[in-house]
Amino acid sequence: MTTEKKRIVRCGLIQCSNPINDESRPVAEIQKAMLEKHIPFIEEAGAKGVQMLCLQEIFNGPYFCPSQDSRWYAAAETVPGPTTEIMQEYAKKYSMVIVVPLYEREMAGVFYNTAAVIDADGTYLGKYRKQHIPQVGGFWEKFFFKPGNGGYPVFETRYGKVGVYICYDRHFPEGARCLGLNGAEIVFNPSATTVGMSQYLWKIEQPAHAVANGYFVGAINRVGTEAPWNLGRFYGTSYFVNPRGETVAQASEDKDELIVADLDFGLIDQVRATWQFFRDRRPDAYDEIVEP
Repeated sequence: MTTEKKRIVRCGLIQCSNPINDESRPVAEIQKAMLEKHIPFIEEAGAKGVQMLCLQEIFNGPYFCPSQDSRWYAAAETVPGPTTEIMQEYAKKYSMVIVVPLYEREMAGVFYNTAAVIDADGTYLGKYRKQHIPQVGGFWEKFFFKPGNGGYPVFETRYGKVGVYICYDRHFPEGARCLGLNGAEIVFNPSATTVGMSQYLWKIEQPAHAVANGYFVGAINRVGTEAPWNLGRFYGTSYFVNPRGETVAQASEDKDELIVADLDFGLIDQVRATWQFFRDRRPDAYDEIVEP
């Protein structure tokens, strides 16, 4: 008789509202306020022994995509760059892996929706660039972001293998499967999504990805409303789901908060020994998926 080995990793998610709901204020001022608002939550995570932490989509600013205003290009920065460097210090201080979603400037006029991944010793491991870019119903992202060009990397961190998917990506199972095939044990999905047509999908798609691929998912959504766009209420409810599709922990709909969960990465082997989805896939029969 064999017993499955437990491998507990303490993980955290931070959901936050924008402290400056005045789009007329300087971009740098708004970003500084949002960064400063996150710092106590990051320190709380460190004090609670969080080993892997993920922030929300474009964490250090509002979700400005309801506009099509080029002033927000000023919010972009290099990755790695100044904000990444700040987060590297916190990662090192608390021996904590941090996933840092940012607006990335690669060169003049070329911008990506990106997440930097930092290891527990403060080492910058690399980045994921959002692959699927929406252009619908107030989410005018093609004005601001170029589609990602870096594939679906999985980052070998001190505590486990981390993949990243960003917001609209979650509607596409193909990339979620690629992250599983590339070895992800947990996939973080930082998002900015409001009450409306996609709210019911929030509760379905990410547990489905976790089940189909036998990994954990950490889903993050911001909270509150953001003027002047008033796209709708960001409904929070950030959560962790295990490889069985079960919700392990969930945040509130309307409160700035850190949620923490102890996730047993040993469960991945147990689940995959039962459901042999990777063994039984038929890539030779899926040609239609990659046809234009």
